[in-house]
Amino acid sequence: MLAGLCLQPGLAAPQEIPVKELGLILQFDYRMLQPGEAVKIVLSAEIPLQKAVLKFRGRRLNMIPDAEARQWLCLLGLDMGLSPGVYPLEATALSGDGRQESVRRDIDVHDKEFPVKKLWVEQKFVTPPDELLERIRRESELMRVVYDIFTPQWLGDGPFIIPSVGEAVPNFGEKRVFNDQPRSRHSGVDISTPFGYPVKASNAGRVVLANGLYFAGNTVIIDHGLGVFTLYCHFSKILVKRNQMVAKGEIVGEIGATGRVTGPHLHWGASILQTRVDPLSMVALEF
Repeated sequence: MLAGLCLQPGLAAPQEIPVKELGLILQFDYRMLQPGEAVKIVLSAEIPLQKAVLKFRGRRLNMIPDAEARQWLCLLGLDMGLSPGVYPLEATALSGDGRQESVRRDIDVHDKEFPVKKLWVEQKFVTPPDELLERIRRESELMRVVYDIFTPQWLGDGPFIIPSVGEAVPNFGEKRVFNDQPRSRHSGVDISTPFGYPVKASNAGRVVLANGLYFAGNTVIIDHGLGVFTLYCHFSKILVKRNQMVAKGEIVGEIGATGRVTGPHLHWGASILQTRVDPLSMVALEF
């Protein structure tokens, strides 16, 4: 008999209360699951979370919460060079009381054939003169530095919009041959628009580049947060400055024909965490 232990009549011994699970649910939003597509990932929980991390193709990506910390967001890009196959995706959540849970889903990436297109431009844009090679190298490094920026807040305002009037040619990923010489794939969408027409910001964000580049011509890049950028090339005029905050739909430049072009148009691109995606796939996402 244990001395000093006395239970009141009619009261049962205390029982251990089971710990409620976090109730994690992973949801995807996408246009297609193919190379060059954007995917929005939302993790939902039954209780507020302290932190949520996504693992995909060897990378750990921090998700951002809504006001109640019950829904967490991350954006992924399926690079245009990604091989078809099944890729596991895992989200791990941490609650305020220290509980940790994970949920996993697979992303089944389907094959996509990209067309080949032959173009004729000034030869200096195919084999640049030796005296311009250092400039091209510096600009390439500048682009890498820009796309290395990671803003941990979402700066966007609702869904993305197409930035200009005119026909948006679905030529993302084209294998380009300039003057019979193969070059890199086309990493954006061309919008056929007359010279001087205005170009709008596809979404709200901060201008991280507003400069003339050798191949891209007069170029603007906007940071929308979470590693998401949109790119606007070949302007006749740039109407914004670096570090300027812009609203969705704000005019950032005018259509031109600067850089490696065959005529006036807008080259419009998008990047998610240094992954090249079709900007039209961003327009298809709900925000």
